[in-house]
Amino acid sequence: MVDIATRVWNHKWKIDPIVRSLIDTDFYKLLMCQSVFRNHPTTQVTFSLINRTKTIRLADLVDEGELREQLDHIRSLRLTRGESTWLRGNTFYGKRQMFTPAFMEWFENLQLPPYHLEKKDGQYELTFEGTWPEVMLWEIPALSVIMELRSRAVLADMGKFELQVLYARAMTKLWEKVDSLKPISDLRVADFGTRRRHSYLWQDWCVQAMMEGLGKNFTGTSNCRIAMMREIEAIGTNAHELPMVYAALADTDDALLQSPYDVLADWQDEHDGNLRIILPDTYGTEGFLERAPDWLAGWTGIRVDSGDPATGAETAINWWKSRGEDPRDKLVIFSDGLDVDKISELHKQFSGRCRVSFGWGTMLTNDFKGLVEEDALAPFSLVCKAVSANGRPTVKLSDNPKKAMGPTEEVARYKRVFGVGSQEAIDVVV
Repeated sequence: MVDIATRVWNHKWKIDPIVRSLIDTDFYKLLMCQSVFRNHPTTQVTFSLINRTKTIRLADLVDEGELREQLDHIRSLRLTRGESTWLRGNTFYGKRQMFTPAFMEWFENLQLPPYHLEKKDGQYELTFEGTWPEVMLWEIPALSVIMELRSRAVLADMGKFELQVLYARAMTKLWEKVDSLKPISDLRVADFGTRRRHSYLWQDWCVQAMMEGLGKNFTGTSNCRIAMMREIEAIGTNAHELPMVYAALADTDDALLQSPYDVLADWQDEHDGNLRIILPDTYGTEGFLERAPDWLAGWTGIRVDSGDPATGAETAINWWKSRGEDPRDKLVIFSDGLDVDKISELHKQFSGRCRVSFGWGTMLTNDFKGLVEEDALAPFSLVCKAVSANGRPTVKLSDNPKKAMGPTEEVARYKRVFGVGSQEAIDVVV
């Protein structure tokens, strides 16, 4: 077990790059990347960093030279032989050879494309441009670097004992959360916290704590490198990126309305079983399910990632019933802004009515709230999203208007096409 406080105090992590590997990323990125590599290999995209929490002035906290150094290091990374062997030969979701030889050969020779970085109004404008399969793999490492450099900046002037006490308190805080979840006998919870973690070392510690504290009720981690090193399941399916880009590529309103289902038709060609999870909220959950073809009702489950989670689950249950499916056989994955109280509440409310699982993110791997002066390590909402595809802007509506993104006129068009009316605004913390 790494003595994190001593490592921070002695080296400020200088002996460790923030991103250690091309598989220090979320499993769903690799699954999506293979789908994109197969179906849209030449699509040109732009990804941009978006700080939703404007009060956190990242450019005032994070040194530009250090940021460039870390980003340049990521561009120097290549897949190692051991990582390639793990991806080629491991069993994921009960399936061997999840990744095709053609995709693996491409990935083994990948260098991430250049980045563009500048400061503006106390924030960093960080963008990536190029072909979709290459650029999309910048998302998770870029977020991890920014988040960890922010952590380092806050901790830089702390003394040895102050750091030891800080990490002892953070460890105690997490262990108390684990203790509170132990009585839930049929709990299924995974680590989804790579993108906004405090640090790599801290995420790895959190995963080990969950493994010991929850045993079989801890189902795995989204982080591929940690999954490989700790010999646990890599967890993940797909994300909003796919429907956002497919929608941007649509030439007509009719094609736009059809595009979310085109995504899942391509996905169904590649995957079965527990990888067939619907993420319905990109352009409004209710409308998506009302228009969904019957073959989607046979999929394994649904991930609820915005809006009121209980409402999202009830909507899914009612939809399954309307399509002649038994919700008790279906999986609902909650993944939006979770912490232990919400996990316990949702499990109690829906256990027995459907199969329930949780993807626990930022409040697992970056909850230092209240542990330093001025709450300078409090979590905040940072994302890296596809903002254009083949020169057209992307749009996300979500079930929470505060998570919406895109040019105003395009957002209005998407709301018209997808029939999205008034929505309840919920504060976005992480």
